[in-house]
Amino acid sequence: MNQEVITQLIREQQPIYLPDNLIERSIWHEFAPLQRNNQVIVIKGMRRCGKSTFMQWVRSQEKHPHFYFNFDDDRLVNFTIADFQRLLELLIEVVGPAKVVYFDEIQNIAGWERFIRRLHDQGYKIYLTGSNARLFSRELGTHLTGRTIAIEMFPYSFSEYLSAKKITHSDHKTKTTEEKSLLKSYFNHFVKMGGIPDYIRFEQPEYLSDLYENILYRDIIVRHNVGKEPALKSLVHYLASNVGKEISYNKLKQMLKLASATTVSDYCYFIEMSYLCFFVNQYSPSLKTQAHYAKKEYFIDQALVQKIGFRISEDQGRMLENIVFLELKRRKQEIYFHKGNKECDFVIKEAHKITQVIQVVMHLDNEDIKQREFAGLKEAMKTYHLKTGLILTDNTEFQQDDIIVMPVWKWLLE
Repeated sequence: MNQEVITQLIREQQPIYLPDNLIERSIWHEFAPLQRNNQVIVIKGMRRCGKSTFMQWVRSQEKHPHFYFNFDDDRLVNFTIADFQRLLELLIEVVGPAKVVYFDEIQNIAGWERFIRRLHDQGYKIYLTGSNARLFSRELGTHLTGRTIAIEMFPYSFSEYLSAKKITHSDHKTKTTEEKSLLKSYFNHFVKMGGIPDYIRFEQPEYLSDLYENILYRDIIVRHNVGKEPALKSLVHYLASNVGKEISYNKLKQMLKLASATTVSDYCYFIEMSYLCFFVNQYSPSLKTQAHYAKKEYFIDQALVQKIGFRISEDQGRMLENIVFLELKRRKQEIYFHKGNKECDFVIKEAHKITQVIQVVMHLDNEDIKQREFAGLKEAMKTYHLKTGLILTDNTEFQQDDIIVMPVWKWLLE
């Protein structure tokens, strides 16, 4: 690797660039206490969800001399593990001595974990970002067991979205009619626009296309050497069009004309590792039984769903369900769904017991829909011995016996 190119990149990348509309991300409260220990801090999440901006903000608060290097640059296509030592030497030459390092997208370089292990052994405080879930975890587990703490970052929550739009709201549960109307209006916009920071900022449709292509090709096809590109694209399109629905690997195998259900399973795994979508198991106390059940899937962002999927925008109930799923992920919940004689959208497990069940539905103004949603929730409550249940709707709020009904937007701000 040409050291002049590395030197040029070091000089280009050391200045701290922060956007004018910088907002405080919710992970800050989780991140801040970790700065005081000596573990490697890893921030994981999909491309362009705000990881690099967050790292720049952390750099702006850094009190000690530090190095920064972003490996997500086409000029580093020939960079290998053999170049890491020279990179460190050049960082010291250009920046000066430092014991704090910030590396963006370092997982692009094979063998990176050995270099990080060496730096950690030498007493460096290390911050990393990466856009691949399990690949990152596997490498960290192999060479840095017990030395890392990982934090997941997602696109903007509704609360963060409001901050980006400079909308303030009271923390009181009781809100004025005017405030409710304003928040509901912005929530309707959030349902359509999603939470990808730069898309919220510029609202350019081509931005989503570019982001999707980057994830598809760089994080899935190239990284996992996927040979059947048309089948993979069809699978992603199908998943985006069927958010919140059960999927079967065997049925997808037939639809995509692939050789085996194992190939479909592998493709779904690759897609999930890129943070493009997530798969949820039907709950069973037995992991073996869970593995044989069908799964449900949800997407990383509702704007991407509407960009990639087919006519999904017409089913607003499923969009609400996807938003609720993402918020549960942000809250670090262990998520399942219930299916017995009836169905319940979300079953939340904490430690070794089920602690909450949630239904999501657009409206309850139709008596048949109301009976269906209540019946599914009550069956789940009875199955898991819960005294209360929650139904989240577009804008309906009441309580009936042991079931609380409230708007999704209000729940998101709790």
